[in-house]
Amino acid sequence: MANLTINGKTFTLDVEPDTPLLWAIRENAGLTGTKYGCGIAQCGACTVHIDGVAMRSCGVSVSEAEGKKITTIEGLASGATLHKVQEAWIAKDVPQCGYCQSGMIMAVAALLNEKPKPTDADIDEAITNICRCGTFQQVREAIHTIASA
Repeated sequence: MANLTINGKTFTLDVEPDTPLLWAIRENAGLTGTKYGCGIAQCGACTVHIDGVAMRSCGVSVSEAEGKKITTIEGLASGATLHKVQEAWIAKDVPQCGYCQSGMIMAVAALLNEKPKPTDADIDEAITNICRCGTFQQVREAIHTIASA
């Protein structure tokens, strides 16, 4: 059993301590916005915030996440009010297929929380998520739009 705080709510989940957080979030907590991409913490589709830091949940065990504040894409908005990154994604028409976008949005939100006006070098360093549709330029444009607001 594990007690996880996800999006401000406590979940008591029947999982092994070494279960990847990704699977606990998706399969046990029922929050499917966080996606499986590679399983080796390289692509970023599974990015969530753990205590405000962007982390790839496929590479974090449940035992490592216990006692920490986990935020998924479902918890990024404030009620019916979208997060500024979600708003920029819509305004700049960022997603194509959309599969990687929840992880990309979470990575960008963490970057902007740490550096509200990131340079292109900051973006290159922090946003290492993979988008097979190639939306990187739209992502960068959305980041700069938010930073200049």
